[in-house]
Amino acid sequence: MTLAQPTTQTLAQKIEHEVGSNVFLCYQCVKCSSGCPLAKHMDLLPNQVMRAVQLDDESVLESKTIWLCAACQTCTTRCPQELDIAGVMDALRIEAKKQGLPPALPDVDKFNTLFLGDIGLLGRLYEVGLMGGLNLWTGQLFKNMDMGLEMMKRRKLKLLPSLTRPPKQVEPVDPTGGKVAYYPGCSLHSSAPEYGRTVQAVAGVLDLDLVEPPGWTCCGSTPAHSTDQTLATVLPMRTLTTVEQMGLDTVTAPCSSCFARLKTAAHTVAHNETMARAVEDQLGYAYQGTVTVQHLLDTLVDRVGLAKIESKVRQPLKGLKVACYYGCLVTRPSKITAAEHPEYPLKMDQLMQALGAEPVDWSYKTDCCGGALGLTQTPLALELTRKILQNARDCGAEVIAAVCPLCHVNLDARQRQIGFEPPLPVLYGTQLMALAFGLGQKQAALNKNLVDPKPALSDYIR
Repeated sequence: MTLAQPTTQTLAQKIEHEVGSNVFLCYQCVKCSSGCPLAKHMDLLPNQVMRAVQLDDESVLESKTIWLCAACQTCTTRCPQELDIAGVMDALRIEAKKQGLPPALPDVDKFNTLFLGDIGLLGRLYEVGLMGGLNLWTGQLFKNMDMGLEMMKRRKLKLLPSLTRPPKQVEPVDPTGGKVAYYPGCSLHSSAPEYGRTVQAVAGVLDLDLVEPPGWTCCGSTPAHSTDQTLATVLPMRTLTTVEQMGLDTVTAPCSSCFARLKTAAHTVAHNETMARAVEDQLGYAYQGTVTVQHLLDTLVDRVGLAKIESKVRQPLKGLKVACYYGCLVTRPSKITAAEHPEYPLKMDQLMQALGAEPVDWSYKTDCCGGALGLTQTPLALELTRKILQNARDCGAEVIAAVCPLCHVNLDARQRQIGFEPPLPVLYGTQLMALAFGLGQKQAALNKNLVDPKPALSDYIR
């Protein structure tokens, strides 16, 4: 006898179907709420959201909390029951949209809609169009104009969009010589040119052969996983299937958000047969799971090796005190990233030591800067970013090293909006590597940073 399927599902059943988490395992330890960087701004704490779902209280779908979640994965990482609480927030947003409920934070929904429309039309994100469109839609015409003009002066924003489509046929490449597929992500081709340029420069010094997949498209970032779980998997899988067909076994991503989306998509396809079939149907290719996804930091430390990096140093950064900022997604959630120390990672610190610098001990190396909320809930992003900058300074840092273009925008470009004085230089880790390798300030692209790093680096600039 076949049991009849229920005609309606509770919120808990819908979430278990979408996310794979049994919310009834939550016993209200409150670790999620204790660690949430935005908890004091929420109308329901994360543990209260979980309780509401257990009680099938659909008023949670109208809460501000589910739209304010920055997807930093702190709650998911700290949950002793391994519940994907950030994923629950996504599922509740998606359910609220299905039911036609107005979002408690309309700007966040508008941002997601514009972002996905942009990449659906163009393949990659057109940042100027996104910012301009959001300002028009929300009636805040001059919002972030000051920051945008400064970025334009440094040619960090492309005024015109470009059109990209995935290749109809992928040509294999010769994998010998240690080739690694390189997924730069949208930002490194637009608002983070200094990161893209220095990644290529240091890779050349290290004999790391980076191969950009033809026709790569946007990973979807937070707007995709906040809106449609299938879309959030299909978008990054386009790139992974291309890399697999190229015959390369590793892809590296310098953007933490891109890394997280690629890594999560690969994990989802490996553990969810229904999603794997949906991806295969949409892409016309059955992914075999032969590609290892790495963040650039992992590629440098684990694949190239600290000894080789140290051997290439020509201008040691001796005495430079660096706060290594990892942000949220290089290591979290550890169930996906397999990071050994998700809350207090050390790889970038070891990398800086190999360059001769002195990494400082500090408390905010994995705290969220509010990157996903930078254009919509800007005051909150500024609040989170100020805490990070202040703690780095209080702990003696002369510069901050970052490995994500979204984090870098908040930390570097928003210091004037924050009123952080005196400014604290924020560089990509690869900019510091370029200086240490003796490539000079031009190759290190120091003219692209909004906070001038040259005074702090005067001892190391040729």
